[in-house]
Amino acid sequence: MGNITTIRSEVEKFMEDEKLSLSDLGRKTGLNVGTLSSIITGGKIMALNQLDRITALMKLPEGHFYDLYIQDNIAAAQPNWKRLKPFLFRCAEMNKLDFIQRIAGKLLDKVVYSPVLFDAAEELLQEGKKDAAAILYESVAVTEHSQHSERLALCQYRLFTIRLGDDQTKNLQAAAQFELYVERLDDIIQLDALKDLANVYRSLRKWDKVDKFAAQMGSKARRHYFAENRQKRGGEDPYAKLSRPLFVYVAYSDLLRGSACEERGESEQALEFISRYADLSWVKEYDEDTEHWKGLFLGWAKVNIYASKLSSGDFSALYDYVDYFEANKDEFLVSLLNVVDAANRFNVNIDRILLRFDSEIKSLGEQLKGTTIYDKRFKAERCSRLLHELSNYYLQKGEYVTGFTYLLDSLQKSFAINNKTIIIKCVSLFESFRDYAASDTQAAYQILFKEMYQNEKNHRFALSSH
Repeated sequence: MGNITTIRSEVEKFMEDEKLSLSDLGRKTGLNVGTLSSIITGGKIMALNQLDRITALMKLPEGHFYDLYIQDNIAAAQPNWKRLKPFLFRCAEMNKLDFIQRIAGKLLDKVVYSPVLFDAAEELLQEGKKDAAAILYESVAVTEHSQHSERLALCQYRLFTIRLGDDQTKNLQAAAQFELYVERLDDIIQLDALKDLANVYRSLRKWDKVDKFAAQMGSKARRHYFAENRQKRGGEDPYAKLSRPLFVYVAYSDLLRGSACEERGESEQALEFISRYADLSWVKEYDEDTEHWKGLFLGWAKVNIYASKLSSGDFSALYDYVDYFEANKDEFLVSLLNVVDAANRFNVNIDRILLRFDSEIKSLGEQLKGTTIYDKRFKAERCSRLLHELSNYYLQKGEYVTGFTYLLDSLQKSFAINNKTIIIKCVSLFESFRDYAASDTQAAYQILFKEMYQNEKNHRFALSSH
């Protein structure tokens, strides 16, 4: 018996049990009697809204017949996209991802569906339905893998952004996979893609990668910005789809490259890059958005000059730096990390500064709220590092209770984002001062590692189950 016959037979049984005529069914569902007749007696495939209305009337769970509905629509030699699209979106609303996976899988060998599946994925992503969109992007990528199309590269770009989360190991995998496709994107779209790649590697502290992709972004952005004829293509401004004004990609390239130099101990080069984005007199635009961005870069240049001096052991401007980031809360987390890191490396007492920001330090978790995915990931990494540096500072001073409190907090946050670098540093620091750890501190330390082990074990089991 065909699947549509199964649905039809259940509807017929319902009508018989409830003593309903086609007219009664039409009145209760709001459907045309002629349409119902074609479905019940003529074997016509019903539309999704018709199925949902009949299902609701039968007091069955929403989606009760979806499994049969998929089989019936996919069985056709040329599946009807007008029926499948609303079904996909309904499944996304209901989070029935397995149904979306089944439909996408059935259409894999039909390249003709790639454009419409891609467009559907774009719509779903705009609506915030990332998991559903990812299934369609993956299907299109598989379908077009051998064609090396720009659509394939766009799918990989979207998947890259969707896959980013708190787990740094997974973020590294996502970035490494996307690297292979970034240069296949449209030249302008590449600017945001390169920015995103550089930002991810920045949060992972892969400074050579940061420098590489920031340099590529800067080179492309300069070429476009200083082109003699920046004409619109096809009557549209090709730069309108950028997430930031074009000049920002030039300046941001210098900022990222300066950060990479600073982290690699190349202070002179870092200062050279800082001087570039501190002076944006070459920018042609004068609108409000431009002035906003110019002000941001000027502030970043100022704070990074302070940080560069500290990094080289020059503490002459320490309190100017502190006053600046106290007045500019967005700079607090990174700036305080720079101060504590420098204090540890050069054995400088900063008790007065830490006391000054005691309440802010105790509420570091608030720093992660209300931020974008990139800001949150960057701040989470900095937060775990700051807590480790604070732990080191207090343990070296012999203030063991405070030191171990920060160490356990750093470990917990590092486990949450799978930051293996900080985990290893915390373990090394704990072992160096283990003899000074109270019994409850050692017990809490062991509990943290047991929880991490169990979480990893559960994660591996979940992966093996798929």
